[in-house]
Amino acid sequence: MSGGSASWGRAIDAARPERSGTVKAVLGLGVDVLGLEAAVGDRVRIDAAGGRSVDAEVVAVDGASARCMPLGPTDGIVARARVRHAGAPLLVPTGAALLGRVLDGLGRPIDGKGPIGADAVHVPLRNDAPGVLDRRRIERQLGLGVRVLDTMTPVGVGQRLGLFAGSGVGKSSLLSMIARGSTADVSVIALVGERGREVREFLEDDLGEAGLARSVVVVATSDQPAMARLRSAFVATRIAEQFRASGQDVVLMMDSLTRVAMAQREIGLSAGEPPATRGYPPSTFSVLARLLERAGTGPAGSITGLYTVLVDGDDHNEPIADAARGILDGHVVLDRALAVRGRFPAVDVLGSVSRVAPKITTPAQRQDAVTLRSVLAARRSANDLIDIGAYRAGANPLVDTALAHEQAIEDFLTQRLEDPAPTAESWQRLAALTTDFGGRTS
Repeated sequence: MSGGSASWGRAIDAARPERSGTVKAVLGLGVDVLGLEAAVGDRVRIDAAGGRSVDAEVVAVDGASARCMPLGPTDGIVARARVRHAGAPLLVPTGAALLGRVLDGLGRPIDGKGPIGADAVHVPLRNDAPGVLDRRRIERQLGLGVRVLDTMTPVGVGQRLGLFAGSGVGKSSLLSMIARGSTADVSVIALVGERGREVREFLEDDLGEAGLARSVVVVATSDQPAMARLRSAFVATRIAEQFRASGQDVVLMMDSLTRVAMAQREIGLSAGEPPATRGYPPSTFSVLARLLERAGTGPAGSITGLYTVLVDGDDHNEPIADAARGILDGHVVLDRALAVRGRFPAVDVLGSVSRVAPKITTPAQRQDAVTLRSVLAARRSANDLIDIGAYRAGANPLVDTALAHEQAIEDFLTQRLEDPAPTAESWQRLAALTTDFGGRTS
């Protein structure tokens, strides 16, 4: 657009009548507004004490009133305060200028490195998932640099995988390991509802300079409003989508999907939705599906989605875990008992599944993985007998193999955080391990 046309467009915008209303009430997390013509999803700006304003989003409309969810604290908002329609939709910065940067839940830099570069492209937050026939098939493996994942639950380029675990089992550390060791072009990391203390530790200790240099990090801490936490997940997804549109392979890591659902629960209940399973309103599950379907392959690039799911009380059948497992293309279970034993990553191989593994691995690779799974399953079934000393050698060849190679198996499944493993090397090591089993598995 030429300079004259741009000036003319700004003049037209300035001449439009301003849409405004007034605050009727501030109830819980929401603000009721009267007299404002707005639709669900529109942005508004609420005047508050001290000359400041609070951005908010319309989440429900009812006759002449609209229920808005603030994107900032509601302190200083009084009844009859003026509310103005923001006009333009929320824009998100995208592009290579974001690499190495840390953004808040609305896409604004918070790392003290100054504003986003002028070459960043600002795009609307709203976007549609790729059409079902526009998605390329998943046909090649994405190396994550984590030996147990690359061999036992291999991830395809454009796959969506869930990491299911209770609190404190190593989900964030595993994500940081993937960010440093994956073969993707770009990593986009969303920290949703994280404790503020842990963000800097994650950036400096877990991710490190090398990991951050090829990553974009979006942060919304647990003390921020529900709308800001929810928006951070969509901001990170939108940034990843723009990299995909440019033909790059992106790995999108979100920690955690459960806190996204909790944010939507707060929003839905404040908007008047009825609580359903464990207090989650129906909109929670539609939001999860809408968010997760935006990852995957496109006509050019891809987004490989890795989403952590914080299972409530280590119950892997709680509503969010169950819903996520039904949408995603596979799941990895992190076991607290393994973490307590000191194994990292604490992946329960037998409880983890990749639905695209047959499409991205060779028959020989699949056979090696099946062999190790069989040995691990036999060892688990005989645990009680082994623990009380009642197992007798020769009763089960698979159990004999597990006991004879117990340390070698443990070494294969264990990996140091700072030691990413090339995918080809991991497959070679698995092949060597199963070859050592020899005739013991027959």
